[in-house]
Amino acid sequence: MNQMLQGQPEPDTAALSEVAEKLRLIRMISQQKRYKDRPAPCLPSRSLIDEILSETVGLLYPAHFGPVGMCHNETEAYVARTLPTVQARIARQIALEWMLSDDADPTETYARAEAASLAFVASLPVLRDLHDTDIAAAYAGDPSAKSLDEIIFCFPGIAAVLRHRIAHVLYGLGATMIARIMAEQSHSMTGIDIHPGARIGPAFFIDHGTGVVIGETAIIGRNVRLYQQVTLGAKRFEDDGNGQLIKGRPRHPVIEDDVVIYAGATILGRITIGRGAVIGGGVWLTRPVPAAAIVTQAAPELSVLHPATTPG
Repeated sequence: MNQMLQGQPEPDTAALSEVAEKLRLIRMISQQKRYKDRPAPCLPSRSLIDEILSETVGLLYPAHFGPVGMCHNETEAYVARTLPTVQARIARQIALEWMLSDDADPTETYARAEAASLAFVASLPVLRDLHDTDIAAAYAGDPSAKSLDEIIFCFPGIAAVLRHRIAHVLYGLGATMIARIMAEQSHSMTGIDIHPGARIGPAFFIDHGTGVVIGETAIIGRNVRLYQQVTLGAKRFEDDGNGQLIKGRPRHPVIEDDVVIYAGATILGRITIGRGAVIGGGVWLTRPVPAAAIVTQAAPELSVLHPATTPG
């Protein structure tokens, strides 16, 4: 190793120190803007939140995503010892997020975070029951599925919806940054982008899934099926007249029960797709659709050019 380093120039310590000082000054100015001259607080940890998300998935489906090599008769002990760990870790991260507020009181914030973490773990049985309906919908709706275990292990849509349901609970508890971090971890893993604020009913199935985007204020009913490249997005963003966006207003579609939306469809704005409607592939929609309607693109004209033939 020493031989490999021979002949290498010595680092320019003065130049590196100058870069470090410039970065310090930029960081200090940025922190003053964000935290209004109060001391920079500790931040939540993205890597720890990713770990907590994985641990929560393991709590919900320990036989599939628990420790490697764990036998079935060990799952109860695993869940019992992991639950308090997850609760304590998520409480800490929630508190760190909420301490970013300008007027956060440490004692009150940590007490609220503890209560929120207990509410989070208390929601897990309901969340597991709800996600089992998603798995059943995938099995019923995909002829390629050979078993429920295959769906749990292998289907990206199922993985994304499970992580969304976990993040959505935290979003509802007010831990919105943590929920967004979890959503982005799921997005990176599956290619499916679901904002944690989206409200999704039971028996939801995303088939294939790559490129699906579901916005913050979207509402999806029971037994809805989406295919790849579907967008449930906003048509426009309202501002307050001074160029500042108005946040929190409903701006994404409402998808009622039993709707099927095929690949590449784009549905924009606060419009309602009525119960039992079918939206064909590649459709662009900005208007409501009544119940049981079938929406398709106009049939394209195909022109097939045959290669010229030459005499033999």
